[in-house]
Amino acid sequence: MMTDMVMLPPLREELSLHSGPAAHDGSPTWTIRDPVRNRFYRIGWPAFEMLSRWHLGDARAVAQDLRDHTTLQVDIEDVGQMAQFLAGHLLTRPMGPRDTARLIERAAAQKHSWWNWLLHHYLFFRIPLVRPDRWLGASVHHVRWLGGRGFMVATALALLAGLVLVGRRWDEFAATLVDTFSPSGLAAYGLALTVVKVAHELAHAYTARHYGCRVPTMGLAFLVMWPVLYTDVNEAWMLASRRQRLRVGAAGIMAELAIAAWATLAWAFLPDGPARQAAFVLAALSWVSSLIINLSPFMRFDGYFLLMDGLELPNLHPRSFAMARWWLREVLFDLGEPAPEPMAPAQRAAMIAFAVLVWIYRLTLFLGIAVLVYHFFIKAVGIMLFAVEIGWFVLMPLVSEIREWIKRRPLIEKRQRWRLTGGLLAALLVALALPWPTRIEAPAIVRAHPVTILYLPGPARLAERQVGPGQMVRAGQMIYRFDSPDLERRLAIVDARLAGRQGELETARLDMAYRERLSVLTEDIARLQAEHAALVAERERLNITAPHDGRLLDLPPALDVGDWVSVHLPLGLVQGHAGAVAIAYVAEHDLGRIGAGAAVTVVPTSLDHDRLSGTVATIEPAPVKLLADTSLASQQGGPIATFASQAGPIPESPWTRVTITLDQAPPAHELPATALIEAEPASPLGRLARSVLIILVREWGA
Repeated sequence: MMTDMVMLPPLREELSLHSGPAAHDGSPTWTIRDPVRNRFYRIGWPAFEMLSRWHLGDARAVAQDLRDHTTLQVDIEDVGQMAQFLAGHLLTRPMGPRDTARLIERAAAQKHSWWNWLLHHYLFFRIPLVRPDRWLGASVHHVRWLGGRGFMVATALALLAGLVLVGRRWDEFAATLVDTFSPSGLAAYGLALTVVKVAHELAHAYTARHYGCRVPTMGLAFLVMWPVLYTDVNEAWMLASRRQRLRVGAAGIMAELAIAAWATLAWAFLPDGPARQAAFVLAALSWVSSLIINLSPFMRFDGYFLLMDGLELPNLHPRSFAMARWWLREVLFDLGEPAPEPMAPAQRAAMIAFAVLVWIYRLTLFLGIAVLVYHFFIKAVGIMLFAVEIGWFVLMPLVSEIREWIKRRPLIEKRQRWRLTGGLLAALLVALALPWPTRIEAPAIVRAHPVTILYLPGPARLAERQVGPGQMVRAGQMIYRFDSPDLERRLAIVDARLAGRQGELETARLDMAYRERLSVLTEDIARLQAEHAALVAERERLNITAPHDGRLLDLPPALDVGDWVSVHLPLGLVQGHAGAVAIAYVAEHDLGRIGAGAAVTVVPTSLDHDRLSGTVATIEPAPVKLLADTSLASQQGGPIATFASQAGPIPESPWTRVTITLDQAPPAHELPATALIEAEPASPLGRLARSVLIILVREWGA
């Protein structure tokens, strides 16, 4: 209450007042500029009229003069609230020891402990690098043509032509994208990102300077240690023209789109080489940066400020958040509180929906950042930074809202809605805590049993193929006969040495002078005979025979007699008749809920095949190190996330191999499928706790 307050604090002399854009209702607005703190405050007509009479120095005199000379009905309370607003934003000069003490208190409150300072500056901090205002003013006339109508029309035509030409060669364009995923390609993307972002910030700066705004600093900002360029164009808030403010806000995106347009057109005309590769990198990066990142209104990027200026809704995020929190309290507790600000129902609903979308987007983004932070640091530091991320960005807003509920507890208890809300919440918790019968979904491969893939033990040359594709074979039947000239040469050398040693042995037995060499010759002959036997066995292994009864399938189509074959080439597979099996891969957090004998329904991915039924036969004791069924790997479009290695795809998380015996006849070929395994009943909360515990044990125990 300000009824006893008469004297008004004097305004700081360096403040300035500028005309602003018209409000939604058509009333004029003004902008207060604080040049020392580089802050700007938008005020309406009543506040402007009060400031115009602030020199009177007395709240009663200001209120009385407003009532006498305007249509505004302002009382001393309104003037006092204006004084509180000005003092709260440090726009007034201290009038005495009390005001000075208050400023000292405020400064002391803003001083944080070293760990609090480190926390805030780890999440976000800025490093000003240059003060560009002078050279921007000196060079702005050199770049004005970039914002002219002629260049804009030319860029639009280049964009249209580039998109048409790339559309005709889209496969080539997409293939180029895959080719750039290499160390040199990633370095090129980093360099291109730097060039594009510098152009982006210079576009903001030059456009603001073109309209007479001062650009005090440009530099680097770090968001969770990730560097981003920034330009201080806060003076754009002084522009009364919404069109001019929109052009300042959109300048960065327009610059990136111009780079993308010309780079796309250049890629279509340039021959293969470094220049074309550079054009592709610039085009791809600019499209992604402009359309996906900068246009997003969910973070405080260009898209947010453009939306804010376009709708004439300053401080859109905090206002929509306040509206959504108010709506949430009304839904949960029916408090009957007035909305944070008067607004049409449709606009209010849009603000609430926008706030919910922002919350969902930020929750997803911050969880992703937290996981990246954890993996990029050593575990001890990573888990601490992960906790900071989750606590600061996710838990703190929840705690803040719960505190608001506690403040309103007396009012909540007077309403009846809290009983319904509490009952629904209790029912939800009970439902989450109760064990529910469930089925585990696991990626699987259906195949005949047994199935053996045929490989050579070593490189060899095909000498004969005795069985054709699709023919039946019996166990031990010859399928391929290979030879190896190198093996035959080594065998001939051993035979010659063996014959020589045997001749020497016969001589030693007849001649007394050589009797002392009998033991040495006997050992040499035994060694050469063993070597000969090994080479013969190796030659026999080049004869590929059927390991069991079955049908020969999947023979290499271009393999002819005389061709050399490596050890990595599958020579076909023998599909047995014993029955069908499904090889499923179960995630670690679900493994404890299944056992041998569990019923399984197998759903093939292809719609041409019916569902299969079976039971769990065996569960391997340890997760697989390599994924043998490569068609399930993510590199092949499969559902199991893997990363490539020379030995084969390696799962990113633990997956255990489970063999399922099927009741139906085996398919002609392998089928990708999903296995639905009956699992022990488990509560959703218990499953979540188990998953978290497994992750903690794995990460901290490794």
